[in-house]
Amino acid sequence: MNASWIDIPTRDGNTYQGYLTLPPTGSGPGIVLLQEIWGVNYHIRTVADQFALSGYTVLAPDVFWRIEPRIDLDYNEAGNEKAFSLAKAVDRDQATLDIADAVDCLKTRDEVSGKTAVLGFCLGGQLAFRVAATGKPDAAVCYYGGKTVDYLDEAKQINIPIQFHHGGQDGSIPPDAITAIKEALAHHKPAEFFEYPDAGHGFNCWGRSLYNQNASALAQGRSLEFLAHYL
Repeated sequence: MNASWIDIPTRDGNTYQGYLTLPPTGSGPGIVLLQEIWGVNYHIRTVADQFALSGYTVLAPDVFWRIEPRIDLDYNEAGNEKAFSLAKAVDRDQATLDIADAVDCLKTRDEVSGKTAVLGFCLGGQLAFRVAATGKPDAAVCYYGGKTVDYLDEAKQINIPIQFHHGGQDGSIPPDAITAIKEALAHHKPAEFFEYPDAGHGFNCWGRSLYNQNASALAQGRSLEFLAHYL
């Protein structure tokens, strides 16, 4: 892959980094891809590369940079403990602004032709929803965004196409939470919802025990179809 870490300027005068990976042609529509709580680790970089191989210019920004830059955690006891402590410590309002700045950064790059979406998993799924409300991206895809229901007052600000993926066995996002998200976006016609009855939380991550190959493949195909249509 043609990939590197690049600097992302922020509105408050700082700079942080993100993993940029390019499609084989060297340019394409943009995706800002948002990490789970384990950082921009091997899994997230590989997912970014997957979307790049489908023709997208993908930037995975370091969401935890204000706490500790370039976190890259494994899916083991030590990694999980660190990941959950970072999830508690991160300022999610500030992270939303930082990601919006990453969208702006990606849009200015010569390697981006066309529109730019935001796509995230877990914590990143919640942040994708919130960044959608800023109006910066042209589309958004949210995989099992934890605690998205805490920010449903922002749904009325979303005026871009948005897609959601949830596992039917996800104990952290129960059916009533999914229903609440749907109701909050009932006014918004370009909103798509997909549920995977046999999948739990984190079903797209092959490094975790809840990985579900079938659900992951279906969700990826639906995400690519959505992105192809709107970008």
